[in-house]
Amino acid sequence: MPETSTLQLATRHDFARPLVLILGDQLSHELASLKQAPAESLIAFCEVEEEGRYVPHHPHKIAMMLAAMRHHAQELRDCGWQVHESRLDDPDNRQSLILEAERLAALHQCDGILVTRPGEWRLLEAFLARREEGEIPWVVLEDHRFFTTPAQFATWADGRKQLRMEYFYREQRRDTDLLMEGSEPAGGKFNHDHDNREPIPADFQSPPPPQHDHRQDALTREVLTLVDTRFGEGAEGELRHFGNLDNFNWAVTRAQALDDLAHFLAHCLADFGRHQDAIDDSDPFLFHSRLSAALNIGLLSPHEVCAAVDDAWRRGEVPVNSAEGFIRQILGWREYVRGIYWTRMPGYKQENRLSATRGLPEVFWRGDSGMRCVDQAILSTRDHAYAHHIRRLMVTGNFALLCGVKPEALCDWYLAVYVDACEWVELPNTLGMVLHADGGLMGSKPYCASGKYIDRMSNHCDRCQYSPKKVTGTHACPFNSLYWHFIERHRESLSRNPRMSLVYGSWRRMKDDKREALLQQAEAFLARLDSAADYGSGAHRAGYHPAPSSSTTDKESP
Repeated sequence: MPETSTLQLATRHDFARPLVLILGDQLSHELASLKQAPAESLIAFCEVEEEGRYVPHHPHKIAMMLAAMRHHAQELRDCGWQVHESRLDDPDNRQSLILEAERLAALHQCDGILVTRPGEWRLLEAFLARREEGEIPWVVLEDHRFFTTPAQFATWADGRKQLRMEYFYREQRRDTDLLMEGSEPAGGKFNHDHDNREPIPADFQSPPPPQHDHRQDALTREVLTLVDTRFGEGAEGELRHFGNLDNFNWAVTRAQALDDLAHFLAHCLADFGRHQDAIDDSDPFLFHSRLSAALNIGLLSPHEVCAAVDDAWRRGEVPVNSAEGFIRQILGWREYVRGIYWTRMPGYKQENRLSATRGLPEVFWRGDSGMRCVDQAILSTRDHAYAHHIRRLMVTGNFALLCGVKPEALCDWYLAVYVDACEWVELPNTLGMVLHADGGLMGSKPYCASGKYIDRMSNHCDRCQYSPKKVTGTHACPFNSLYWHFIERHRESLSRNPRMSLVYGSWRRMKDDKREALLQQAEAFLARLDSAADYGSGAHRAGYHPAPSSSTTDKESP
């Protein structure tokens, strides 16, 4: 199988009556396969067991996708399409996406299967293999719902020594005219990140909650019952998947997603910029949009979301730093990581340049480390299937990086627990940005930090048993010693990085006894972390434990 960047997907098909397979992250009327579908086509939605269990997805994620698929199927039916839904509990369901699609195509006398590029390499590889080996023809079309295609990204990347997002983003701004004033960027610069690093003030008040809490109709309630039965508490009372459905309130229709967008524009966007990197102990959402799940499954398009933010800025309703910070996340990072994914797979998934070997600590399932910031991020993820980007990058991600967690272990965890996690966006962010496992392809230096960063950007430390001001001793913040342990552990490879020179200068100037005390402190913490494999009081206190799936654990010692 060639690298994806060299693949030429089909631009058209010759089927008279295809089965148009629509995946759970393709719930858009603008889908290429749907736009090319003849009137006689059979539109198929296949709910299959294998897609719900290859990692133990959070019940919120499974329920959101299934409910959104069923609502979208009804929309298409109302538009006059012939639609078939293979429900998860149908007795004839083959519980495999490919086998079920081929069964339906044969049953309904379709002359081929038409599908748009999926969001994961494993599925694209499987579809293309069936194109060569299957008894019924398959055609895979390019997905044009993004600002760029993988081929366009590959053209941009060709010949560049460094694939820095900032350069890609500036070209996208010029091409789309978003936040541009003629040929110049709004506010005189492309990147307003310097203005977007304020912590939460002492008198902080959360934005008002949505007044449109999503009404759960009969179809959604049916899905919630199904997911709770199949992916919730088992017969023995064990939680097979991380979290439950108690707080489920995700958009499952386009109308609901548009309500969420309207609420963000009216109540959150103006303050999003300056506080986008802040963390609050009691508010897991702050001014973040929580639109990524709706974007990633197709209920919203990135074009309309960016255009709405651009319009709000042009009307003078939001400052330029907020509009720019948000648009950069979609037009910049979202497009960039997708380009990295498709032009570097399948080899990218195996990258581990820092030679990390630790399996995923049980702390990630139990939230009982005793570190307030880490535990709050994990328990909030359990309750909401959500954490904003700084909690992912600088709390759970930073913790995993400093502890030397293997990329495959953390990638599988992020893919499982977050409602918006699709592999094309999750894998580069986790492997490249969080763990620096791609050798600096995405980031010029590791995103590692001591407890000082958490203290500066959050109010967690005031309620933690550990102090960020202490580096050794019983009450020292573990992030402090883990940070220096990481610096020493990777001295040979990272000390040559010019952006790390000041850090290694400080490490060399430390007195020998202080350096040794820091290393011993970190090693003692890591030893405790590795020994906490039993389901003790922490697990009972948190009320859950990980699903028995090798996908979420160290593959060598499940």
